Amino acid sequence: MRIALLSYRSKPHVGGQGVYVRHLSRELVRLGHTVEVFSGQPYPDLDEGVGLTKVPSLDLYAEPDPFHNPRLSELRDLTDVEEWLRMRTGAFPEPLTFSRRVVKLLAARRDEFDLVHDNQTLGTPLLRIEELGLPLITTIHHPISFDRRIELASAEGWKRRFGVRRWYSFVGMQAKVARRLRRILTPSETSKRDIVTEFGVDPARVTPILLGVAPGFVPPTEPRVPGRILAMASADAPLKGIGTLLEAFAKLRTERDVELVLVSRPKPGGITEQLIDQLGIAGHVRFVHGLSDDELVALMGSAEVACVPSLYEGFSLPTAELMACATPLVVSRAGAIPEVVGPDGLCADLVTPGDVGELEQALEALLDDPERRQRYGAAGRARVEELFSWHAVAEQVVAAYVDVLADFAADNTKEKNAHR
Repeated sequence: MRIALLSYRSKPHVGGQGVYVRHLSRELVRLGHTVEVFSGQPYPDLDEGVGLTKVPSLDLYAEPDPFHNPRLSELRDLTDVEEWLRMRTGAFPEPLTFSRRVVKLLAARRDEFDLVHDNQTLGTPLLRIEELGLPLITTIHHPISFDRRIELASAEGWKRRFGVRRWYSFVGMQAKVARRLRRILTPSETSKRDIVTEFGVDPARVTPILLGVAPGFVPPTEPRVPGRILAMASADAPLKGIGTLLEAFAKLRTERDVELVLVSRPKPGGITEQLIDQLGIAGHVRFVHGLSDDELVALMGSAEVACVPSLYEGFSLPTAELMACATPLVVSRAGAIPEVVGPDGLCADLVTPGDVGELEQALEALLDDPERRQRYGAAGRARVEELFSWHAVAEQVVAAYVDVLADFAADNTKEKNAHR
């Protein structure tokens, strides 16, 4: 099968979407299929045998100068102009503008592919793909309406709330597109339920397929660092609950020698840095980013306890990766996280999202119980080995492809018969 895999931004450090593109594309190739990734910046890290077609945007959010104005000479067409104008008026344009660019590319190459798989772009122009004669299947990791709702709840003042609404204005487009899609893949039953509820999608068209964990995530061979707590999340995104963790950590610091390592890159002077200063814990919180896969695995395996304090997750790959490293967990009872870790007390303690006191007590109790940490770590590793394989993910995705191809062909036959 010849697959075009679309992703408007795909580098692993930008989140789970980049991880999904890399590992799914690799395993599809190993199953004997041909995969070409079409991606905007930041471009993906891909494995041998996976093709890449770059679909350059204006890259308006690139460090070290995000939200920059391009030179006139950089504006190649009206799509570029629209991307710049939408950015300047506070919107996030990439799902729409990437969709326009990639449909043009596919129109010129439609005979080279059997199927198109979109990775949560959900731009209106993508609905034209089936008019080109190519069936379309889409992965939605979770409805971004949850991110919008949580950010609005934490926004202070009408100007900030207006800014949040404008930034997330693409969500309405994504909901409309989702309702018209032939088939949607999603990583959990929780996410399926939320896509149906939030976007009004027919549940019969949504297929849950659990995500995988790369083989390189393994238990440590070196001793864990006493008192080290680890979290992996976008530091300034309210959805990830880092503020709750920082407050709980500050309370722990009053009675014990602990350190917090955050795999993240906070905005200079942003809400996370401000809160750290207010809590007086700057000397005990460390940020790391840009790690290689081996460095990340070593760091995950160095923590006595890891924490996932998110207010919502459609799956939570970091949770599964930490389990693969046999790292005991304290996690929020939010979104699909309970699906990932299993019953409370199996390989993690589950706490109420946003509850500082409950999180502090759970971290303290687990830090004081080495036997339970050992048991949680072993159980987490066993659960990953049983459930979370990228090879199994790819096999299930291919089965969905086969169904979509058959469904698309049947629709075409019906249409031809109707015009006789």
